[in-house]
Amino acid sequence: MAPAGEAGMLGRGALNGEDLAMVDDGDAPAADEAGALGSLDRALRIVFAIADSASADVGVSELSRSLSMPKAVVHRILKTFTTHGFLSFDERTRRYQFGPGALAVGLAALRNLDVPAIARPYLERLAASSGETATLSVLQGSQRLYVDQVLSPQEVRLSAVLGRPYPLYAGASSKVLLAALPEAEVKEYLERVRLERLTDRTPTDRRRLEADLVEIRRSGYAATHGERQAGAASVAAAVLDASGRPFGSISISGPADRFPPERVRRWGELVTRTAAELSAAIGHRRSQC
Repeated sequence: MAPAGEAGMLGRGALNGEDLAMVDDGDAPAADEAGALGSLDRALRIVFAIADSASADVGVSELSRSLSMPKAVVHRILKTFTTHGFLSFDERTRRYQFGPGALAVGLAALRNLDVPAIARPYLERLAASSGETATLSVLQGSQRLYVDQVLSPQEVRLSAVLGRPYPLYAGASSKVLLAALPEAEVKEYLERVRLERLTDRTPTDRRRLEADLVEIRRSGYAATHGERQAGAASVAAAVLDASGRPFGSISISGPADRFPPERVRRWGELVTRTAAELSAAIGHRRSQC
């Protein structure tokens, strides 16, 4: 029999060994990490819900309902954001809205937002998938201009003139932007701008152009043959910014004889999907509330 002292030591050692065997050193940190990630997920859902809200301010109850989140949890997260100045709380209405902290974060993001650089991989992918030139245009006032392109590898190809302004009523890259503007702005534009003929296929009749815009909104993309440049064709979709307004458009462009109807439909789906991905990359979100 072991001496009492040894038995006591062995007993304590065995007990400690069992305790250690039952507790995984990684369990506690993993649980803490999961809890932290869950809290972060809930906080971000609240931030995006406020951003997507049609109203400038929101209340605890409506956030709780729209996010299926307990009121106590929503209230705790809102109070934390308010403490750090990310949200502001109106004592009179008992509602929250973005505060100076959120503005500082947003401005910092905008300062570093280089859309052509962000768009470049998307243009490269479009050009590789289609074998045609892929372009990025931006909306500038009541005009549109090319800011970047990835040229087709084919010998006969379209090459855009970067920086030159074009009207919004002719060509796929332009018309898709016009279609994405609010109705009131489209009406004001059409009343102010003279629809001058650029080629024999340029839409110079307002009713025809308005019908084209309806179809563009329905399909999600614009497809044109020779409207701005004779012998050229293009398929384009609008790129939306964080506010939901059209920032610009991306297109697949090339010689018209390489744009048969079945290819136009396929590229229309491709460019629409790519424009949605690029829009998300520069901050656009579809409303969740």
